[in-house]
Amino acid sequence: MPRRRLVYLLAVVVMLGQMAFAMVTTAVQQTPTIDEPVYLATAEVYTQQHSLRFNPEHPPLGKLIMAAGLAFEDVRELDPAYPGSQTALGRHLLYESGNNPFRLLLAARLPMILLTLLFGLVVLAFARDLAGPAGGLLALALYAFSPDVIAHGSLATLDVPAAGMLLTAFWLAWRGRERPYRYLPLAGVALGAALATRASTLPAVPLLVLLAALSMWVSATRRRLPAAAGALIGTGLIAVAVVWVVYLAVDPHLRWTPPPDLPHPGGLTGLAVDWLPFPQAYRDGLLKQLQLEQKAYNGFLLGHGYRGNLWFYLPAAMLIKTPLGALALWAAGALTMIFLPRLRAAALYLLPVSAVLLVVAMTGSRDYGSRYAIFLPFFLAVAAGTVALIEVRWVRITAAVLALFVAVSSLRTFPYYLPYSNEAFGGTANTHRNLHDSNVDWGQDLARLAHKLRTDYPGEQVWLVYKGSGVPAYYGIDASDPYTVPDDQVHGLLVLSDSRVALAGVRLRGLIATSTEIDHVGYSMRIYRRP
Repeated sequence: MPRRRLVYLLAVVVMLGQMAFAMVTTAVQQTPTIDEPVYLATAEVYTQQHSLRFNPEHPPLGKLIMAAGLAFEDVRELDPAYPGSQTALGRHLLYESGNNPFRLLLAARLPMILLTLLFGLVVLAFARDLAGPAGGLLALALYAFSPDVIAHGSLATLDVPAAGMLLTAFWLAWRGRERPYRYLPLAGVALGAALATRASTLPAVPLLVLLAALSMWVSATRRRLPAAAGALIGTGLIAVAVVWVVYLAVDPHLRWTPPPDLPHPGGLTGLAVDWLPFPQAYRDGLLKQLQLEQKAYNGFLLGHGYRGNLWFYLPAAMLIKTPLGALALWAAGALTMIFLPRLRAAALYLLPVSAVLLVVAMTGSRDYGSRYAIFLPFFLAVAAGTVALIEVRWVRITAAVLALFVAVSSLRTFPYYLPYSNEAFGGTANTHRNLHDSNVDWGQDLARLAHKLRTDYPGEQVWLVYKGSGVPAYYGIDASDPYTVPDDQVHGLLVLSDSRVALAGVRLRGLIATSTEIDHVGYSMRIYRRP
């Protein structure tokens, strides 16, 4: 192997190796985030009972991938007639069934970690196709050191796999310009996998099938219009078939009873859902999502709580939670693709989908986290790689320095990737001042809290206001609820999840005002002392 190729391979291995180490470390140390128990329980219902009745608002593929990891654990059988909600079922699986929640979580998280690493190879390959070996390494560096990707790639959730499968679909559609009959069917498979993981990828469908038609048009030497039309229809049909196969893999009989409280929106929205060529369970799950979008939720941005949603919330969250070097390179890459003539065709496979998905996500009613725009570190890392094509020495040096800054910023937050924010907003220690929920505090630090209380505050009275799906007592946390007694009886340690602090009501604000902050846990929980 030539020396240069060996050095290149070593660089790829080092970047993905540190990413793997960071994700595995994070996966081992963190207790369940809010969504994970629901997904794990649903995955077990899929494999044990072949039923679609739980968590219908999200398609099954991501949870089936988790089930592949859970298959290596001796998971206790769940009651087919379990009467509780999906949230209660998740708690029952982890804490009330005799299972080891640490082992189950890790087993479900490991397949997601592996997928996240494989998507790094897609980022590398896509950028290398566009900008050569140097562009591939630059893109991979931004991806492999992205705190958001590391944080959510180490969890048993659906955001990263959906984004990665979507990027794979657009990369394969790009490759279809050279070999359409090899790559366009695979693009349809990847698109179907994205749709079968999260319905939020639906807005990308028209773009992908049109680009598949464009790729066929470019590659065809005769009868271009029929060939392009065939590629458009064929790619879409393959994606639809993949969704059906995923649902049939869970339940070959597709037994499904619509929830009794599921409203139909009517109008054009209802008609569009009814006409989707997917199983009824998929369409009803989409109706469930639309139902959730009709509600008003509490938000928190830049130190201010509010009710409802802010249209600029997601761009602001991405500005806070993306390394400064990555923001600069994303912008430089997008401009490079727009203004460099040989990249304008490739820009169609990266920039419109990023913009469309971001605009759609910005209309959502839940201002809960940058994870709703997790596709940006995937697509824009590839775009950033094209900066390597600018044959100006200072540009290439600047790009390398910015990538190094990204790596340093990411390494400095290890192993606290979930609450990361960049240096312009005070770094990880100050994220709780600007954002809440899955940006900083998703219930992930119960085990760390238990360790700190045992080692630093043994025997002290603890009052806990926790936001999350974990069970504090399981981790040995003996705490009382301050809301169950008058304020003048709350003495000792007051431990609060940062999301509770951000949206504190009158009574909790009073407790905080009469306490002194003395410590923190994982940058997601505050410890106060109240005399």
